Amino acid sequence: MRFLLTNDDGIYAQGLAAIKQELEKVGEVVVIAPVTEQSAVGHTITISDPLKVIPVHRSGGFYGWGITGSPADCVKLGISCIMEEPPDVVVSGINKGENVGINVLYSGTVSAATEALILGYTGIALSVDNYLSPDYRAAAAFGAGLAGMLAHRQVKLPCALNVNCPSGPLQEVRGVRVTRQGESRIVDEFMRRESPRGTIYYWQGGWTRIIDEAEDTDAVCLRNRMISVTPIHYRLGVQAEGVASLKQADLERLLHGD
Repeated sequence: MRFLLTNDDGIYAQGLAAIKQELEKVGEVVVIAPVTEQSAVGHTITISDPLKVIPVHRSGGFYGWGITGSPADCVKLGISCIMEEPPDVVVSGINKGENVGINVLYSGTVSAATEALILGYTGIALSVDNYLSPDYRAAAAFGAGLAGMLAHRQVKLPCALNVNCPSGPLQEVRGVRVTRQGESRIVDEFMRRESPRGTIYYWQGGWTRIIDEAEDTDAVCLRNRMISVTPIHYRLGVQAEGVASLKQADLERLLHGD
């Protein structure tokens, strides 16, 4: 079994090292990850600058390939140009901090998994629910097991999987649920600063407000100390009722200036 491993926290991130160690118990792991942190870059790809491929060594041995681009770049370049044989599964993570609700749209971690789906491969995004002091043990063990199961069964899913795990050991996890992406909003907070030369700049922060409190949503499942497995897709089509109401709007009137 062969895995392409990437992330958005950068090739030196502890979360990537944790899942790499577990995946190597299952099969071959090829690390192709950004050389610098790419958090919240979404599904951006690099078209105006060259993508440099930098061999990275750690602990006296070859560790992986560092790419001067986004997580989606890493998946594209890795499959097209770097890997001699295609991966059975693309694994992205482990991200420091959860990716639930609206955060899925901003996440470079999740976008790497959906890029794998676009290219015809199985993609898994892994995250833990602690940013300041994450414990990756549960996510690494479960993520490697899931990737190995899908690779062994040669399952081609019609979706990518967004997996969010409680921070901590696997023994403390209360269960696993297949969930849906819940509705949430980012509450923006901008911190105004001024440079010594008088230039105004802002640090962007904020927090996520959960709107959908249903038990079958990703955020609520994670809050209940369970692993959330959410099928996701790159097609961003709206719900059926939204399409129906739009069709009733007689849009062709706009062609006549009405």
